[in-house]
Amino acid sequence: MTTPAPPGRSAVLAADHVTMSFGGVRALSEVSASFLPGEVCGLIGPNGAGKTTLFDVLSGIRTPTAGRITLDGADVTSRSATWRSRHGVRRTFQRQQTFGWLSVEDNILVALEWRAGGGGLFADLVASPTRKRRERQRRERVSEVLETCGITDIRHVPAAKLPIGRARMVEVARAIVDPPKVLLLDEPTSGLEESESEALGHTIQQVRETHGCAVILVEHDVPFVMRQCDRIVVLNLGQVLADGPPDEVRDNPEVNAAYLG
Repeated sequence: MTTPAPPGRSAVLAADHVTMSFGGVRALSEVSASFLPGEVCGLIGPNGAGKTTLFDVLSGIRTPTAGRITLDGADVTSRSATWRSRHGVRRTFQRQQTFGWLSVEDNILVALEWRAGGGGLFADLVASPTRKRRERQRRERVSEVLETCGITDIRHVPAAKLPIGRARMVEVARAIVDPPKVLLLDEPTSGLEESESEALGHTIQQVRETHGCAVILVEHDVPFVMRQCDRIVVLNLGQVLADGPPDEVRDNPEVNAAYLG
């Protein structure tokens, strides 16, 4: 089951009857789900339900066995994770993936490097004014994101020295520094203290309000999901069990029997 988009709102990212098999194991079976701009959507379910596999398919890490993925209505099923990232689909992972030897600031700046600076090597050698201007603009954007994520005070600290809560915020900052269309967060509260989870929730709301992007959370912290999300999709055994507002999902007897109960 899926919730139809409200009138005048089209899905920015959607899975259409997606099936994902690994040999004889079917991790996803005919999954359809749509994600709207400006919406925070939770993706919950028991272990082995297919949540991370769906994230892998949505972000381009895996190509589904059947079905398709659309971005702004266009079929992107065969597009790579790199292509999707450069077209606005950004993702964090359950395991931290910072560049430990780089500072926090440079960890975030690296997400803008693919845009290049213009002029190639020659511009670097002659210190081109255009190259300097673009570098300054990037640094200014990084400073904005550091403030949004509450990590300005550690901008010069090597990422390897950070506790898990701060490292996760660095990953969020890196995912949003180039404004996303879709932000996929995989277990973002894992290992966080309550105060850090609250800060993360505030950042998520800021991001969706500032950029109007879709935010999708895979998360086991059900109270966090209920507080932060406009809509929740529940997966069980590779299928969509429920799709609706938090209160509706919380009161769904099938969801309670399979997961929440």
